[in-house]
Amino acid sequence: MLTLSLRNQIAIGLLLAVFMILTRSHHFATLHNLADASWAIFFLAGVYLRSAWPLLGFFALSWGLDVAATTWGGVSDFCMTPAYIFLLPAYTSLWLAGRWYAKHHQFAWHTILPLSASIVVGVTLCELFSGGGFYFFSGRIAETSVAEFGEQLLKYFPLYIETFVFYMSIAVAIHALLTFIAQHNPRNTTAG
Repeated sequence: MLTLSLRNQIAIGLLLAVFMILTRSHHFATLHNLADASWAIFFLAGVYLRSAWPLLGFFALSWGLDVAATTWGGVSDFCMTPAYIFLLPAYTSLWLAGRWYAKHHQFAWHTILPLSASIVVGVTLCELFSGGGFYFFSGRIAETSVAEFGEQLLKYFPLYIETFVFYMSIAVAIHALLTFIAQHNPRNTTAG
């Protein structure tokens, strides 16, 4: 099981918040902008932060950033519909998947299977809630059908997966490096 000191959890939480602020208004990467890291941030918050309060804090931060981007930042408000509420169960799915993984974490190769399973379940549920919520309940799609939603999934879901895997790869590399350093530090007898 992954356990971190409160000080480390606060540092990670602040780092995740800064990263959300830097990436939130851009869903996919462009030449000048990083892709939205929100999905990875909610998953990582579930992995590293023990309290449930950060889930609400990150949701409030994401909502505030979206409101600021659409009100003052010149970003289209196309996604700001009643379906926005579906982001709460979407992000909660990622957070819960991260929490589940944290209970099964060990710094060993066999932890890849629970990590992969938690990612697949979390990302899939997140997309079904966020994409499905928008598609069926936003009022932006004139005629909805399950077949059309399936086509939209095939079009957009791989881009979200790609972005999530990119950020998770960075997080895994940093985690592995810091754990390796901690295990080989003679002053430290605990590792994550």
